[in-house]
Amino acid sequence: MAWKDVFSYVRAVAANKGVTKGATRADDDVPLGARIGSVVQIQMSPIIRAQTNGSLIAMPAAADTRILAVSQIRLQPGMELNPVELYRLYLDKGDDAADEKFLQVFCGDDGKVAEVLYFTQLARVIPETADDQDAYTGVAGYGLGDAGYTLWREQLADVVGAQELATVFGESDRLDYTRDAGARDAQFVNPFKGRETRIDDAQGQHGLRQEMYFMPYVRQLADGGREYLLITTEIVESVDGDAGKRGIHVDFVIGIPVEQERIVIQ
Repeated sequence: MAWKDVFSYVRAVAANKGVTKGATRADDDVPLGARIGSVVQIQMSPIIRAQTNGSLIAMPAAADTRILAVSQIRLQPGMELNPVELYRLYLDKGDDAADEKFLQVFCGDDGKVAEVLYFTQLARVIPETADDQDAYTGVAGYGLGDAGYTLWREQLADVVGAQELATVFGESDRLDYTRDAGARDAQFVNPFKGRETRIDDAQGQHGLRQEMYFMPYVRQLADGGREYLLITTEIVESVDGDAGKRGIHVDFVIGIPVEQERIVIQ
């Protein structure tokens, strides 16, 4: 119910039944018992270990202790994803030039949590031409969905500090990621496509809805752990229910798996 059409649903309830503001929560049934405003504690050891072994993942800031927004991503029919349910718990929404930080939660058919990843934003770019947009949505038959993706040292020189660059790259000038979906020998597979509904308050009156094209890429760290590079093209359809606020951007976020028992949400 809460995830089908949260903005119109909550407002219709309030209008038709005279429900006062705050009486209906739109963030019910979120995995891990999370709600907007919940306090989050993440054990730092997986993040520190990943950084030590060459990951680009960023540590949570001191202020990243509360869930500011929650969302569900519904995939287009025919887009297979296992586990099947995909949620995000935002510690930073990435608005106003801030960097996104979120827990991405996968649930199976039974509704149980199957995997949790912690993501931090590496960069955000604006595709300025039609050709760029076609590449970042996979419409061109190349780009997002290619078999691999490379991050170059010089690309990150203005984003990552010199000491971190040395730890991450060592003597190399590149980081090579492999597509984590589709047949291994396929040069290109269509990226996942879906729609994210994000709510920023318990009543569901603030938030956004956006169309998404995304593909996960992965590489192995020095200790054998996995680091994900998730590239997502987001086409904003509405903000706070206002369909006039539209835009497009591409987010590059770095993620690592975090065991569920290392996360406490209250």
